[in-house]
Amino acid sequence: MGTLFPALYDFFMKPLEKRKFISIRRKLLNNATGDVLELGSGTGINFPLYQDVHHVTAIEPNPNMTNRAHENKKQAIVPIEIVQVGAEKLPFEDNTYDTVVATLVFCTIPNPEMAIQEMKRVCKPNGTILMFEHVKMQNPFLSKLQDWLTPAWKKVCDGCCLNRETENLVKQNGLKMVGKEEFYNGLFIALQIRNIKEEC
Repeated sequence: MGTLFPALYDFFMKPLEKRKFISIRRKLLNNATGDVLELGSGTGINFPLYQDVHHVTAIEPNPNMTNRAHENKKQAIVPIEIVQVGAEKLPFEDNTYDTVVATLVFCTIPNPEMAIQEMKRVCKPNGTILMFEHVKMQNPFLSKLQDWLTPAWKKVCDGCCLNRETENLVKQNGLKMVGKEEFYNGLFIALQIRNIKEEC
């Protein structure tokens, strides 16, 4: 995990965040309730947006990101705990969280399927999973362009894959989508998911 990317992340993302992303994040996070787990919280851009929740546990494996998250933590109106750990092996009990949040993180998780399984495990039965991700586009030319660019992009952007098929992973792992919005011709998607599973 490099130190340059975390330092530049907010600077380069700021125009997109101010123009569109912040409203997408706010609308999505309005659906969060109870005890919340946020995967890959990065620099903590979501922290000030949480409203009617009890507590947020935010995990982030890159210490250079978490160092930059504390300023956003100060702006939060709900209690937030930052834990330095990856998404593929969460140190939490089954059925712990009412809501699990992942925003612009599944592109960088080394094993995204394992992370989806972990989300399912720690989210309560009938709990909510909220995702905002960039994904592989349906347009054949643009999707091939994403495939072509991804090897170089990963090196520059801390492992970010432009061509992740995150929506397919959600479906393949038995999660029930109850809401979906697309942005920028399907490059970005926001998903509301219900964690259907039998009570333990």
